[in-house]
Amino acid sequence: MAKQEQTASEYGAKDLAVLEGLDAVRKRPGMYIGTTDSQGLMHCLWEIIDNAVDEALAGFCDAITVTLHSDGSISVADNGRGIPVDIEPKTGLSGVEVVLTKLHAGAKFGNASYNASGGLHGVGSSVVNALSSRLDVEVDRDGTTWRMEFRQGHPGVYKDADPNKPNPGSPFTKTRKNKATELRKVATVGKGVTGTRIRYWADPEIFNDTAQFDYDKLIDRVRQTSFLVPGLAITVIDEHIPESTTGENSEVVEDATHVENVVDQASQINDIEASDEAQATNSGNATEPAHKDELGTQQADQLAQQQNAQHAPFAHPRVQQFMHTGGVVDFVDFLSTGEPVCDIWHISGSDTYEEETQAVGADGDLHAQMVERTCDVDIALRWTNDYDTQIRSFVNVVETPGGGMHVDGFLNALTRQVRKTVEANARKLKVNLKDSATKIERDDVTTGLVAVVTVRIAEPQFQGQTKDVLGTAQVKPIVTKLTDDVFGQMITGAKRGFKEQSGRVLEKIVGEMHARIQARKTKEVTRRKNALESASMPAKLSDSMPGNDDIAELFIVEGDSALGTAKAARNSAFQALLPIRGKILNVQKASVSQMLANKECAAIIQVIGAGSGTTFDLEQARYNKIIMMTDADVDGAHIRILLLTLFYRYMRPLIEAGRVYAAVPPLHRIALAGSRKGEYIYTYSDDELQRKTQQLIQDGIAFSDDIQRYKGLGEMDADQLADTTMDPRSRMLRRIRMEDAEHAAQMFSLLMGDEVPPRKQFIIDNADDFDRSNIDA
Repeated sequence: MAKQEQTASEYGAKDLAVLEGLDAVRKRPGMYIGTTDSQGLMHCLWEIIDNAVDEALAGFCDAITVTLHSDGSISVADNGRGIPVDIEPKTGLSGVEVVLTKLHAGAKFGNASYNASGGLHGVGSSVVNALSSRLDVEVDRDGTTWRMEFRQGHPGVYKDADPNKPNPGSPFTKTRKNKATELRKVATVGKGVTGTRIRYWADPEIFNDTAQFDYDKLIDRVRQTSFLVPGLAITVIDEHIPESTTGENSEVVEDATHVENVVDQASQINDIEASDEAQATNSGNATEPAHKDELGTQQADQLAQQQNAQHAPFAHPRVQQFMHTGGVVDFVDFLSTGEPVCDIWHISGSDTYEEETQAVGADGDLHAQMVERTCDVDIALRWTNDYDTQIRSFVNVVETPGGGMHVDGFLNALTRQVRKTVEANARKLKVNLKDSATKIERDDVTTGLVAVVTVRIAEPQFQGQTKDVLGTAQVKPIVTKLTDDVFGQMITGAKRGFKEQSGRVLEKIVGEMHARIQARKTKEVTRRKNALESASMPAKLSDSMPGNDDIAELFIVEGDSALGTAKAARNSAFQALLPIRGKILNVQKASVSQMLANKECAAIIQVIGAGSGTTFDLEQARYNKIIMMTDADVDGAHIRILLLTLFYRYMRPLIEAGRVYAAVPPLHRIALAGSRKGEYIYTYSDDELQRKTQQLIQDGIAFSDDIQRYKGLGEMDADQLADTTMDPRSRMLRRIRMEDAEHAAQMFSLLMGDEVPPRKQFIIDNADDFDRSNIDA
């Protein structure tokens, strides 16, 4: 204790550490880039790219090139005005050195050069410089190329053995303190040529061993920037990939190639699964489905990997270029999945606000002053029939994943206008205003919404250095008012051409409200615990016994006739039965409210007990497996597709978790004769029947010529149905994957949707492949 007291008493000014220049950044990098892992590594690149994009926002740049060099360094080049090379009077340093060595220095702190910028805190380039083992900068201005080099943030000169192969390990002469800057002329360029090129090597002394560069994140960032700055061409070059192996890829070519590869792989994967199924049925004994499906999936994955290795030795092209001219409208179109409920709606405008800011006066000191700012707002939105919400927000092309004032203003106005319009059209939309529960909530409005919200303002205020949330309060009322005015006309149908679209949007939102209310009621009827709960379920449900939730199975059975046989064939300890009357509603064309009003759909959702859409909770599902058990004919296949579309649209997590199956009932029963009388062989297709009978003849096994063909599940007796379709020890199931459900939904949209021309073209394209024998008579 005495020693501690003595130490405390000796604590004085000599114990204080003063970090000069960029040393503070190297000492506490997390304060500036968040982390020193992969996220911080990518953040450094964003800072350099954002500075180039700022030139484009200011109207002085239309091309940016990002190069990933084979030595691990990264360079960013733009054709903007170039960093100033003249002397900054206060420091006596060149503009280049000021930008790259001084924190909180740059044109973005003034009011003239940048009205809106992405590099917002004036520390971006200097922080990257401090955290790089080496950084080289070249500037084209006034017919001259100027060059300067840095080592861990300190200016100096490198002596590379090969000037074309700069190396951070080359001999370096550090510029002495108070010596003139080492900015030097290295070449001449045309008088009108301007731009900046920065190349840096991330310092391994700063970034930890887990820090890895993420190419996909770079491409996503570059792509989104090309949407947000229309007309800006951004090229990404990966020098790790030899020039001879791949050519340039644009946005369109890249996507088209991807689609083609997916189609090819899907075709071969389907071939494998068909082969697996044939092998299983040729054996004459049905096998447990889950094993068959998992094996087929593994083989399919291996095939896909082989295809990639043969045809795509590199994960991406050497060169990719992105440029879009449609702005946020194109961005929303790119982000949209599912069938659109409306066209893309565009909201844009601007307004001004006053803000108190600190400005440097004539005496060189900071003084508070009121300035007038301009806020430009650009929003695009669209609703789809999906239930996911995608809202991407940006301030001066910098993404704000945490939202902020601009998003709050947008959503507040959106919700308010929808509520007003629903109340004004309550009778038409069948909304009971007297029921306090039937109130539109924000989640109802945002379900299926795809939106891009952007604002451009000078000197925005963020919550934190990483710029996740916009904090400039004056932006909120501007976005709110603009959305109120423009969107209000759209949703009420007052704006020309929006009446029909607004009707569909309102119907969808009201449907989501009813789905939410219904889901809440369903959750109130929790997992089966007593007879009272069972009584609240649909009367036609033949439930299983409680206590076996981890293995419980729900069979959705086609028709009442099959139900009677299934009741006798099931194991009531863990198998439940829910009959449906023929073909359920085509939910691909129906609204949410129409779906909920359909007795069959509502019963399925209620019995599963996990809700629907955005409120679906997989943990609340009352059954471990959902099995569609329909006849082995065309009508049965049609019913399965309708059910599949219902699960895909409203209970997708069930499919994602691999808990949806299709039963595989046989088509034929061969009765053996002679010494094997009383034995039966089941086949599952006409081709298999032919092969099996030929095999029996060759093997000299007698069988009855009276081969039974099942027209439906109801024609089987209980023992037959149990052995072939329901008993886990002998049945065969087919697990439904996301690709199956998505394909079914797409085909339904094509063949039964509202658009006639695509359906007509499909029929024309596939007419030559039509086989009358495939029609089940």
